[in-house]
Amino acid sequence: MITMHCQRLRPLLALLALLPAAPQPAVLAAPPSPSPLEGTAWVLERLGQRQPQNGTSLTLRFEAGRVAGSDGCNRFGAPVTVRGKSLQVSARGLSTKMACPPAVMQQAEAFQTALTSSRRFRLDGERLRLLSADGRPLLVLVAQTQRLVGSTWRVAGFNNGRQALVSPILGTTLSLRFTQGQLAGSSGCNRFTAPVRLEGTRLRIGTPVATRKLCAGTGVMEQERQFLAALPTAASLRLEGESLELRRADGAIALSLRRVPGP
Repeated sequence: MITMHCQRLRPLLALLALLPAAPQPAVLAAPPSPSPLEGTAWVLERLGQRQPQNGTSLTLRFEAGRVAGSDGCNRFGAPVTVRGKSLQVSARGLSTKMACPPAVMQQAEAFQTALTSSRRFRLDGERLRLLSADGRPLLVLVAQTQRLVGSTWRVAGFNNGRQALVSPILGTTLSLRFTQGQLAGSSGCNRFTAPVRLEGTRLRIGTPVATRKLCAGTGVMEQERQFLAALPTAASLRLEGESLELRRADGAIALSLRRVPGP
């Protein structure tokens, strides 16, 4: 009897062997923890034991697996690897090639060397310390302030509407000041105001209203028209040290500005 039952079961067992195995529940790996440095921006406080030279602003921003900023002379960018408390900036970065006074160039070289030599980091409140492999502090940076209300800026360049960033005409000054909900300043000839809404790194500037004085000088009135037209195209901002960029939605620079020292 047992033999007969086994003979009847064999075809069934053979059929079951051909069926696909039941799917096993997927085991989801925990997503990696985001780096505490991602999306942060910093300004150099000390290079080793030295403070930055007067008139220079050295900055560092962490974004999408890269660092970028200014070494006090040139703009730079490089890949960065952050794991736990370890950090390494690639020496194969890119930089602009502007010439600066010898002392500024030496400071920039020392900053770049310290940056690529860093192997660890430590966050102490509003300070970031980049450390050597043996724990020696190479760079000490403070968090970049994001407050714009009450600040005044001088325009270094503006988009002329023809895909070009141009400097103001010699002898003219374009400026703007952020107050609560409003911009005000000089368009090189007339005074203007415009409503502004700030939300983190996003902003919206309304249509500027300007006085109607006519000014002499070749191109001054056309410059004013182009500048006022560039203002409402700004959709985001990037503040680094004493520099501010207002960018359009397509990423192009609408305005490049330098901070006017306050009292």
